[in-house]
Amino acid sequence: MARIPLKDKGGRVIGAVGKLLFWHPEKIRELLRELEVLEGRLDYYERELEQIYKSRYTLDKIVGESAAMREAKRMAIQAASSDLPVLITGETGTGKEMLAQAIHNLSRRGKRPMVKVNCAAIPPELFESELFGYEPGAFTGASKGGKPGKFELADGGTIFLDEVGELPAHLQAKLLRVIQDKEVERIGGTKPILLDFRVIAATNRDLKEMLSTGGFRKDLYYRLAIFSIRAPSLREIPEDIPRLAYHFLEEMRKENPRAPRRVEKDAMDRLVAYPWPGNARELRNVLERASLEAGRGPIKEEHLPDEIKRTKDPLDLREDLRTLEQELLEAEKRAIRKALARCGGNKTLAAKLLGIHRTVLYDKLRRHGLQRAKLRS
Repeated sequence: MARIPLKDKGGRVIGAVGKLLFWHPEKIRELLRELEVLEGRLDYYERELEQIYKSRYTLDKIVGESAAMREAKRMAIQAASSDLPVLITGETGTGKEMLAQAIHNLSRRGKRPMVKVNCAAIPPELFESELFGYEPGAFTGASKGGKPGKFELADGGTIFLDEVGELPAHLQAKLLRVIQDKEVERIGGTKPILLDFRVIAATNRDLKEMLSTGGFRKDLYYRLAIFSIRAPSLREIPEDIPRLAYHFLEEMRKENPRAPRRVEKDAMDRLVAYPWPGNARELRNVLERASLEAGRGPIKEEHLPDEIKRTKDPLDLREDLRTLEQELLEAEKRAIRKALARCGGNKTLAAKLLGIHRTVLYDKLRRHGLQRAKLRS
C-alpha cells in the first residue's frame, strides 16, 4: 500500500490518500486456494488431534511375538524405508490401521499427517468431493470457499485408504490416475494441483477374488499391492493371545486402576481355544465385559461369555488324535507294505517303485519292524 500526503497552501500535511496495488487475479486465486487448504488442514487437525496423539503407534507397541506377527513387523520395517504404495490385508480387527500408522511413523513422512479415509463410511455420492475436494459453487450446497480433499490434506504425508475394496468402480479409475500422476483436480476446477503423498491401503476383502468378478480393477490392485502385508488373524497366532490379553488389561488399568490384573488359567485356556472371528477387537471387548464382572479379582472362566466357555480346549482332544509325525509314519508304513506286496517281496523293485534307494528302504523296514512281516496287497 502506498500513501500520498495531502498538504494545504502553507505546506502542512492535512491528510493522505492511500493507494492499493493488487496482484494479478490468478495470483490472488492461488493464494485463496492455499488459504482454503490451510483452513481445511486446521479444521482436520482440530477434529483429529486427540486421535492423532492416541494413535502414535510404533512397531514395539504392536503386541505379538509369533512367527506370523514377526513377519508382518519385518515387512512393515521394509515398507517404511520407501515411498511405494502398501496394501495391508487381513480380517476385521486384526490391527491393519495400527500397522499403517506404524509404517507412516517409521517413514521419512512420520512428522507429517497421516490422513485416514474410511471408504466404507462415505456415501457414494460424496466420494469425489471428500477425496479430491471442490471449488466454490461447484455444486448445490457446496461451501462458498470451496474445500480441499483428503489428498490435499495429506500433501507431504500419507493417505490411508481403509476398506479400499469398497470403492465404487468409477472412482477406482480416478484413484489410479491420482496415485500415478500425483495430482488432483477439484470438482469444478480446471487446474491440476500437484501433490506429494504416500498411499497405504487396507482391506478385509479378497481383492484377488474381486479381480476375477470385475469388482476391483486389476491395474489399481497391482499398483496398490506393490508392497503387500498380511495381518494375521488371532486363530492363526493363539500363542500371542495371553500376551495380548494382559496388554489390554494393562491399558484398562490406566483408565480404571481397580481393573483385574490377572486371568486365571482355566479362563486363559478358553481364550486361547476360542477362534475369535472378531480378532483382537473382539478379545478386548470380551475382556472389558469380563473385568466388570470380576471386579477387583482375577478374571475367571465364569466371567466369560457362554460361546467362549463352550469352546473345547484342543488339548482335550489329544486322545482322539495322533500327531502329524505319527500320521506320516503310519502312511509311510502302509506304502512300503503295499510296494513290497506288488513286487512279490523283491526289495530292489519295491525301492524303485517307491522312488528311494534300496539302502533307504532297508533302513525304513528296520524302523517299522517289517523285515519279516507278512505282506499284503
